[in-house]
Amino acid sequence: MDEKENQDQAAQWMKHFIDSAVKFYQEIKQEPAFTEPNPETLLKLQNMKIPEHGRPAAEVLEEMATEIYQKAGGTRVQHPRCFSCIPSPVSVYSWMGDLLTSVYDPHAGCWMNAPGAACIEEKLIRWMCGLAGYPEKAGGIFLSGGSMANLTALTAARDNRLTPENRSLGIAYVSRQTHSSVAKALHIIGFAPEQIRSIETDDQFRMDLQALTRAIQEDRQWGRIPFAVIATAGTTNTGSIDPLEEIGEICRKNRLWMHVDGAFGASLLLSPTQRSLLKGIELSHSISWDAHKWMRQTYGCSMVLVRDASFLSRAFSAHPEYLKDAEVHNPAENYWDLGPELTRPARALKLWLTLQITGTKAMGEMIDHGCAMARFAESLLQKNPQWEIVSPARQGILNFRLAPAGYPESCLDQLNQQLAQAINASGYAQILTTTLQGKNVLRMCILHPETSPQDIQSVVSFLEKAGEALCRKTDARRKAS
Repeated sequence: MDEKENQDQAAQWMKHFIDSAVKFYQEIKQEPAFTEPNPETLLKLQNMKIPEHGRPAAEVLEEMATEIYQKAGGTRVQHPRCFSCIPSPVSVYSWMGDLLTSVYDPHAGCWMNAPGAACIEEKLIRWMCGLAGYPEKAGGIFLSGGSMANLTALTAARDNRLTPENRSLGIAYVSRQTHSSVAKALHIIGFAPEQIRSIETDDQFRMDLQALTRAIQEDRQWGRIPFAVIATAGTTNTGSIDPLEEIGEICRKNRLWMHVDGAFGASLLLSPTQRSLLKGIELSHSISWDAHKWMRQTYGCSMVLVRDASFLSRAFSAHPEYLKDAEVHNPAENYWDLGPELTRPARALKLWLTLQITGTKAMGEMIDHGCAMARFAESLLQKNPQWEIVSPARQGILNFRLAPAGYPESCLDQLNQQLAQAINASGYAQILTTTLQGKNVLRMCILHPETSPQDIQSVVSFLEKAGEALCRKTDARRKAS
C-alpha cells in the first residue's frame, strides 16, 4: 500500500473516530470508571515489534483505539464517578482544540513563527494575571504541567533572591502538605535536601504560621539565607488553602519570594462564590495554575504567572545567533525567553477554544457544583456513626474512613484499603486512599460537572454495604482464630 492510499485510509478512519469519540463522551456514564489491566492485551502489546515495512493505516489506528485506549484497562478520568484524582474531566472542545493544534502544529516559541497563537497566549495570560490581582507589568507562560510551572517559578525566585555565590546558603520553606513537585524542582535547580525546610501544618492541614516564623528566625541566626516560601492553594490530599494573606505579610517583612502552588486551587478565581478563599494570592510573586485540573483541559495545559514578567526573562532569556531573525519586530518578548522550552506547542489554543464556546460563567458553575457535591457526600456520611470525617469537604475533596465502634484501631487501615479495592474492582466508581494524621483514609475528588446527587448517594450506599460485608468477614476470621 503506497503512502497516498495510507493517508486516505487514515483520513476516512479519523472522520469515523471523531463521531465515535463524541459518542464515548456522551455515553461514558454507562462505562466502568475503572477496569483492571487486561493481561492478554498487555502481553500482546509487549510482544509487538516495530515493523520494517509499514502496515495499513486503518488497521493500526483501529488497533490503537481498541487495544491501547480501551482493552488495556485503567482509569477513565472523564467518568462522573471517577473520584480518584484531581484532574477534571475533559471538555469535548478541549480535545478538539488539541486536534486542531496538532494538525497545524504551530511552533509557539516565538511571535514570528506563530503570531496568532502568541496573541492568544498573551491574551489568556493577561486575563489570568488580572484574575489573580497582579499589576500591569505581570506576565507568564503556558507549560506542560504544575511540575514545570513550579520549576519555572522557583528558578526565577532563585535568580531574583540569591547570587551564584550564596546559593548554597539559601533556604526555601514548604509545608508537610506541599506537592512533591516543589521539592523535585528545588533539587533540579541546585538545592540540597537540607535547604528545603518542611513546616508543620495546623488542624486544617495548612502551613503553621508560628512554625514558619520561628524557622525563618532560626535559619537567619545560623547564617542561612531564607529566600522563598511556597504556599499552596488547594493541597492534593485535602484541598486545603494555606493562609495566603498572612504568608504574604511574612514574606514582605522578610523580603522572601512568595510562590503559590495553585495548580489545583487557583481555578477558584473563576468562581464568584469561592474566590474569596484565595484572598492574599495577589501578594505573591508567582503562581502555578493547571487548566487540566479544574478547567476541563486535556493534559499539558498549565501556566506560571509572575507579578513582574522581567523576573522570567532575567532567568531564561538567551540570544544565540540562529534566533536573531526571530527577535525583530515583536510586539512582546518571545516565549522561549520566558521559560525552559525553546520548541514548544501552542498549549493555549485549546483553552481559548473551550472558553470561547462555553464562557467563563459555566466554568465557575462547574467549580461550585464540585464543591457542593463534596459537601453533600460529607452530609450523607455524617448520618452514619461508622464513618469518620478525617478532613471535611474542601474545594471538592473529602477524606473519610470506615471506623466501626469497637473495631480495633490496628485493623482500620487494612479495612479501608480493602474497601477502596472493593469499589475499584466493581468498576462502578474509583476511590483511592491516602494517609492523614497517621490514618489510611478514603479520598474523594468530586470535580465532574455531571456528577449528580444520585451518583453520590449510590456510591455512599455501595461503600456502606461493602464495608458491612468486609466487617462480617473479618469478624468471622477473628472468631475462627
